[in-house]
Amino acid sequence: MNIKYFSWVRDQIGIEEEIIELDPKVNSVKDLISKLIKNSEKHSKALSDTSLIRCAVNMEVVNLDHIINNDDEIAFFPPMTGG
Repeated sequence: MNIKYFSWVRDQIGIEEEIIELDPKVNSVKDLISKLIKNSEKHSKALSDTSLIRCAVNMEVVNLDHIINNDDEIAFFPPMTGG
């Protein structure tokens, strides 16, 4: 699975993207966030408050209950504003 980080999420984690093998226990975006938070302090800092991040799966914005697969591209980014 390819995970991309944008804006301040990227800045806090310190990388633009990473490739991971999806754990069989990880079924949703919410599960993935929980796994990433457990993996590192930087991920925890960036992803713990899910009200401050949005997620896209294969370039489509989704909610945290969205089911994911190992061949998906996941992107985490802050909420967007108009203007």
